[in-house]
Amino acid sequence: MDIALYVLAALLIVGGMAGAVLPTLPGIPMIFGGIWLVAAVDHYRHLGLWWLLIIGALGSIGVIVDFIASALGARRVGASRLALWGASLGTLIGMFFGVPGLLFGPFVGALLGELASGNSVLRSAHVGVGTWLGLLFGTLLKLVISFVMVGLFGLALMFG
Repeated sequence: MDIALYVLAALLIVGGMAGAVLPTLPGIPMIFGGIWLVAAVDHYRHLGLWWLLIIGALGSIGVIVDFIASALGARRVGASRLALWGASLGTLIGMFFGVPGLLFGPFVGALLGELASGNSVLRSAHVGVGTWLGLLFGTLLKLVISFVMVGLFGLALMFG
């Protein structure tokens, strides 16, 4: 039974690494779930409470950054309050439309929010691009955090 659980944990971690780039998979929670499963099967001998808390804190930061990255990108280019709300709403609604929704939802939300603020189409498109760049940066940061989580997991197994 332990072997099956280790295989499941490995699948969760590998799938989570793919989910760090693919917006349809909850990458970081999958990675943490796989790590926690390994720790539980191992009876927390190598991965104790502190390792799990550190890895979990990193994962929490990654999830938060992933959610607010597009709004931060819009803010960076001086978006209006409505554009920030639009980017957040576009991210939330986009989650229900798969990859295209997650790629274009924040952009369209920020664009529509900026247009509703009375700004020009050019200015609104600029804010939309800033939002998309924020999303891209958030994905890159999420990927880095995922690798750090797996690296800490490896260290804990080797030296824990």
